[in-house]
Amino acid sequence: MNDATQQRLITILAAGIAYLISQYVTDRLIDIPEERGIKDDVLEAVLKGATTATSTILASVLVRRLFRG
Repeated sequence: MNDATQQRLITILAAGIAYLISQYVTDRLIDIPEERGIKDDVLEAVLKGATTATSTILASVLVRRLFRG
């Protein structure tokens, strides 16, 4: 599998993993207040960044292990 195809697969898989992680985090760990403040916006940004990084790393590891060559 060439690099471009691997990158596309990583991007698609990372999006799916990010969706699953963010659903878990928001459902289990975050209480969304009636009125959001700056603290809530910062927390959301940090969680989105962490989710994106984690999902990209996981997707990359999975793709590379599946398609060693």
